[in-house]
Amino acid sequence: MSVKRISQFFNPQSIAVIGASNNPDRAGFIVMRNLLQGGFKGPIMPVSPKHTAVHGVLAYSAIKQLPKVPDLAVICTNKQTLVQIINELGDIGCQHAIIIAAGLDNQHKQQLKEAAKIAKVTLLGPNCLGLLIPHLGINASFPHTVAAPGKLAFISQSAAVCSTILDWAQHKKIGFSYFVSVGDCLDIDFDELLDFLGRDPKTQAILLYIDNIDDVRRFISAARAAAFSKPVIAIKTGKTKAGAIAALNHTGGNTSDDAVYDAMFQRAGMLRVNDLRELFAATQTLALHPKLLQVEQLTILTNGGGPGIMAVDTLLQNSGKLAVLSEQTKQALSALIPQTDHACNPIDIFGDSSPKRYQQALEILLKADEVKNLLIIHTPSALAPSTAYAEIIAQTLAKIPKMARPYVMTNFMGEEAAYAARLVCANAKIPTYRTPEGAVGAFMHLVSYRRNQKHLTQTPESYSDEGQLQHLQSKRLINDFLNSGANKLATHLASQVLANYDIECIETQIALTPSEAKEQAQQLGFPVALKLISHDIPSKSEVGGVVLNLNDAEEVEQTAFSMLLRIREAAPEAEIEGFSLQRMAKRAGGQELRIAVKTEPGVGPVILLGEAGTGLNFSQAAVALPPLNMNLAKYLIAAAHDKGFIKERALPEKVDKYRLCALLTRVSQMVVDQPDIIDMELNPILACSGQFQVLDASITLRRYEPISGRKRLAIRPYPRELVKTVTLKDGRPATLRPIRPEDERAHQEFDQSLSKEDRYRRFFGELPQFNHEQLAKMTQIDYDREMAFIVTVPNKSSYQTLGVSRVLMDPDNQVAEFAVVVRSDCQGLGLGRILMEAAIKHCRKQGVQSIEGITLPENSGMIGLAKKLGFTVSRDFEEGTIQMVLHLN
Repeated sequence: MSVKRISQFFNPQSIAVIGASNNPDRAGFIVMRNLLQGGFKGPIMPVSPKHTAVHGVLAYSAIKQLPKVPDLAVICTNKQTLVQIINELGDIGCQHAIIIAAGLDNQHKQQLKEAAKIAKVTLLGPNCLGLLIPHLGINASFPHTVAAPGKLAFISQSAAVCSTILDWAQHKKIGFSYFVSVGDCLDIDFDELLDFLGRDPKTQAILLYIDNIDDVRRFISAARAAAFSKPVIAIKTGKTKAGAIAALNHTGGNTSDDAVYDAMFQRAGMLRVNDLRELFAATQTLALHPKLLQVEQLTILTNGGGPGIMAVDTLLQNSGKLAVLSEQTKQALSALIPQTDHACNPIDIFGDSSPKRYQQALEILLKADEVKNLLIIHTPSALAPSTAYAEIIAQTLAKIPKMARPYVMTNFMGEEAAYAARLVCANAKIPTYRTPEGAVGAFMHLVSYRRNQKHLTQTPESYSDEGQLQHLQSKRLINDFLNSGANKLATHLASQVLANYDIECIETQIALTPSEAKEQAQQLGFPVALKLISHDIPSKSEVGGVVLNLNDAEEVEQTAFSMLLRIREAAPEAEIEGFSLQRMAKRAGGQELRIAVKTEPGVGPVILLGEAGTGLNFSQAAVALPPLNMNLAKYLIAAAHDKGFIKERALPEKVDKYRLCALLTRVSQMVVDQPDIIDMELNPILACSGQFQVLDASITLRRYEPISGRKRLAIRPYPRELVKTVTLKDGRPATLRPIRPEDERAHQEFDQSLSKEDRYRRFFGELPQFNHEQLAKMTQIDYDREMAFIVTVPNKSSYQTLGVSRVLMDPDNQVAEFAVVVRSDCQGLGLGRILMEAAIKHCRKQGVQSIEGITLPENSGMIGLAKKLGFTVSRDFEEGTIQMVLHLN
């Protein structure tokens, strides 16, 4: 599926309804009715062997009898006829179809998918409600109501939720740019739609209702790209195990633990909501305020103390912040409110406030510099109807340009009296809510989205000890283990792998018998810990397989004998491989943690962090997707603390979070480097005096076999294989490598080094130097979608960037746009050629069809280099630019 075909799918000039009907109980009846009532300007052609006309429109008895090839076919027949219909559509050249039918089993879906591929027909569905494109008058669906034009796009796997959202949105006066029911996602899926909608100028925000995600890596990549430019909000069902199974039965595909989806959405910069109520609130908020908040602080204006307190409680309980009013604002409000001489936030103007006082208070707050977000609460008043207050608010706000005023929300409490007031606000495009808690909850959606976006663009701390990591040694070691049949490594073997990643394990000795355990204990020194080795018993402490603080050799031997007897009674089938012995670690003043790696179906490896214990699972750990850098590791630690998975303890020294971040990044790097590691557990890890020592470790191995069309990791890691040493024309060695998030500061210095002339040639105008957000987008790239190569040389304690080449692939991987810029004081060193050749080689390997760029006629150096590298160079006299094109594959 390509974005180009999606664009064609969403812009049909003619539509056929296959299975059109005059029977009101048939989907073909409702789809025809909705299409005719929607205002679509193109021909609507019903196909029905039973009717000569449907809804008064001449019908055709067969697809081959259609007078023209439809751009879109809506198939409303039963599931048994679908493959035949797809073949017939392919025969006449129709390329796009919507399938309404539900209840297809996996075999039937596969047959349908293969038929569509051969016929070259793009499918939406099956098991879907259809498609609504209000600005084109297209209602190719069968809900009971319509969608108004607007700026929100909604995509849902659930047809029932689509109907609910449409009904609610009509009531709230909210419109949509696109309303798409994707059903089982047999062909068109979330990632293609996100790529299309992320670039669509008519769409300001995207809402998703998800049961399951088929291709996690493509989804995260597309969602992250879309979320950089507009809000993307998701509700994901299947939070419980039973719910996940139901979602799997509903739409098929893969399912994973809910905590993994949390990590996935956060990593993509999306916002997740928990239920339909929150989705409604988020929809209303985003429909009227799709941009990032300037600040998080909220000001509250109310005519009732109780509702104001309810709003404050909800705000602070959800980690929100109250704005602090300036003295000037307080004085102005105190002069207005007769009952007080000390106004504060929340601002209570009391129940006897007239609409005039509301207006005066609102005008004061709208002028206050510290008021960037304002919630206006109104409880019913005997002085005037609620609508009078709503009209005053709407009129006051209308006097101020939208971009120059704070973000304003309203809450009119009550039912009958408040409904008309809320309608006034809705018509004035002011977000309005039934309760204070609902209003604050909606506001916190915007705050959470802002925080997620800030996380995406924070510069990681520079911490790289890759030079010390021996990944090739670990790879050889793991290969030897697998060749010998060892696929489950206990501490004494796992420690050999971990040591290559600078992960310290406590010294461990192995004994096959109780008498050997006695001898090993004497060599180690007392006290010791004795642990059973058996891969058939995952939790050894629960069956008495772990005994601590043994103080002499005889005690060790007797304990080993007793342990064997207990295990043979508790688990007679378990294979006992021996015993491990460790000198007791000094745990006083330390905290015990647990890091685990699990491979999730459809997602790949995930990293879990929690406290040491026997029952760690997704409900007891914070979860993150590799690869991690220092920033992402910091967020994982913060999440573990926030959710209570790591508790603050009264210790002489706190856990060194910087070193814990470093440990997590090394674990992450091991996951990236070693595809044969399926699961890993470090438990416990003793954190004491700034050091982290693994007391028990286990690693599960399985020879990794790539699956066609699937990537092992949910996020592409740093492409270390592209790092190489190059020689400049002056003889100096330099490093050519992909850019990293940690390069932001060096990239800022590089940007500042460019002369005005070089900046003008690169950006076709005089641009100011880049700010943090712009630099973050340049350095924190998705290596699946773009690439930036830099050339660096050592500079004092760090390095200096000499030049950069960038290629940005379109979502269809057909065309890549390139740009090259070299440091102004380093030109003539051959950097341009080095950088361009790296970009060309990368695009060719990625299967890109052509690489294109533009420059100004005066940039003779770039033009000459392009010609030498085989580009076709032409001049666009109308634009005043030079076009450079190189066909690759």
